[in-house]
Amino acid sequence: MTEYFKGAKGSWIWLVIRLYVGYQWLTAGWGKIVNGFDASGFLKGAIAKAVPASEGAKPVVQGWWAAFLENFALPNVGLFNFLVPWGEFLVGLALIVGFATIFAAVMGMVMNFAFILSGTISSNPNLLILEFVLVALGGAYAGYIGVDYWFRPMFRNLLSRITGGEAATAKATV
Repeated sequence: MTEYFKGAKGSWIWLVIRLYVGYQWLTAGWGKIVNGFDASGFLKGAIAKAVPASEGAKPVVQGWWAAFLENFALPNVGLFNFLVPWGEFLVGLALIVGFATIFAAVMGMVMNFAFILSGTISSNPNLLILEFVLVALGGAYAGYIGVDYWFRPMFRNLLSRITGGEAATAKATV
């Protein structure tokens, strides 16, 4: 069964998933870039959702995460105002064209986890599952129909020259 998910035949499955997830990230990021984005309200809301259980509430946001948001993210909100929209946009673009697919999917997972930890559900669990499927099941074949078809062998050869290891001889096996 797993043979179907590898090689050229299975690559069409990964392409469909990549295009869907990539489109979701690309449009979310582009909307924030074009319309402006200020994370301060989101961060303050997430911090407020971390009401301790001792006060009778069940916290939506864990205390340790709220402490990170309050002590690092909020004071550096300008950095996050840049990183979030551009990170979303670039993850989407990379997934759509199939460039550094595994890295892009993992970075998408990191953002999904950050949003979920901050108390936002939305489409994050769905995207997280699809990104996990891309990385765990798709692996190297997730970008087979895309730029990775040419990029991965060049990258492996560059790494082998730097580290003195064996050079990659084939793009991918069918």
